[in-house]
Amino acid sequence: MNDLNNKKELLEKLVVIVQKEQSHDAFGEVYEILVDPVHRYVFYRVKGEDVEDIVENLFLKVWENIGKYRSRKNSSFVSWVFRIAHNLVVDYYRKSERDMVEVLSDFVVDQKREHNPIKMTKHAFDEAKLKKAMGFLSDKYNEVITLKYFNGFSNVQIAEIMKCSEGNVRVLQFRALKELKVQLSEMGVDYA
Repeated sequence: MNDLNNKKELLEKLVVIVQKEQSHDAFGEVYEILVDPVHRYVFYRVKGEDVEDIVENLFLKVWENIGKYRSRKNSSFVSWVFRIAHNLVVDYYRKSERDMVEVLSDFVVDQKREHNPIKMTKHAFDEAKLKKAMGFLSDKYNEVITLKYFNGFSNVQIAEIMKCSEGNVRVLQFRALKELKVQLSEMGVDYA
């Protein structure tokens, strides 16, 4: 996400060019900047071969709707794109008749946890094993972990993408990491 933050201004300029000139070249640059983070987000949220289809569909939707995007003070083009990605993932699960889990709470989370299973296991074993453990998490937990730890979004950005409060994002992160820790322990992964 740090790379995306560095390219935020460039993305906004490219979007203006695409909107005014319907420039395929400018949109190609937008695609090149966003495809890897978007793919990573969808990869950790969706199982199987549908990842590529969803990413492709996302960029088609972005192209078709880019004229509707309006830059705002508290919102960015990146958040807008990831909101579309979120909606496509939700649609994917609706089509699969999978229940979405809503987690709401006023529980206060300590963000300074030293034992973060993501950081400790990210490089300790292959991506497939981590993805398997994340597959046992609810959709919301999976999403918040993917946005925060694999794409580096801030809590404010995650709240915007997930359409919830920043407090709920902290609650989701805490609970998601706790559940991931349980799943990894059951798989015999030592993350401490």
